[in-house]
Amino acid sequence: MPAAIDLTGSVAVVTGVCGRLGPVWTDALLGAGADVVGLDVRDTVGPELRAVLDAHDPKRFTHLVADVTDTDSLRGALDACRERAGTPTVLVNNAGVDSPPSAQGGSWRFEDIPDEVSAGVLAVNAQGTLRMCQVFGTEMVRAGGGSIVNIGSMYGGLAPDPRMYAHLPVDPPFLKPPAYGMSKAGVASLTRYLAALWGPSGVRVNTLSPGGVLGAQDPVFRGKFDARVPLRRMAVADDLTGPLLFLASDLSRYVTGTELAVDGGFGCW
Repeated sequence: MPAAIDLTGSVAVVTGVCGRLGPVWTDALLGAGADVVGLDVRDTVGPELRAVLDAHDPKRFTHLVADVTDTDSLRGALDACRERAGTPTVLVNNAGVDSPPSAQGGSWRFEDIPDEVSAGVLAVNAQGTLRMCQVFGTEMVRAGGGSIVNIGSMYGGLAPDPRMYAHLPVDPPFLKPPAYGMSKAGVASLTRYLAALWGPSGVRVNTLSPGGVLGAQDPVFRGKFDARVPLRRMAVADDLTGPLLFLASDLSRYVTGTELAVDGGFGCW
């Protein structure tokens, strides 16, 4: 009989904690009993994360300013994590750069996408995850165990459908940057690499890949997206927390090197 999800005594590190999904992961981990160390380039928490912290014991949350594109910054964060909370046992690599569809956002033809746009996405999403694993993951190996959950995306294995954005009044038409899918495919590949490398050391590594998450998308886009999903809706926070806690906890103690798609069936067509 598997144990209930209880992360009491665990130290969970969440990167990009002030971003869109950072508060979702933090709420779930604190609710399961873990102490959470949140890393972000921002030094103040926004209203979403503040509401989460107000609902839990604030002594179980530590906010550290760190940059996943800077190895020295991460080494300093690891030292602070060990000093203030303890050795990490769970790592959620959440920090990422995305470009949601918007009539106000920048748009380019494929051949004109600036190098700096692609480089910025890859530096955070792919190389940032690699750096975190090099610094924090290696510490977990030294300690003899732990669970790493890399946050991927359905677009790591599927192509965005340009028709979903065709209604946006922008010229050139909106394209989701190709570097985003490239970066998330790389994250899934890194997961498999590290699962094989670190399995003998007791460190499990998996990818959690959400589909579309409900936010401030325009109604036309949401209608198109919902029609494409077998469950006929976008994901909400509660759809993501169970899969995260499964991968972070001993409920998945014999699961490593996998990609768990939480996409409402989007990828089954």
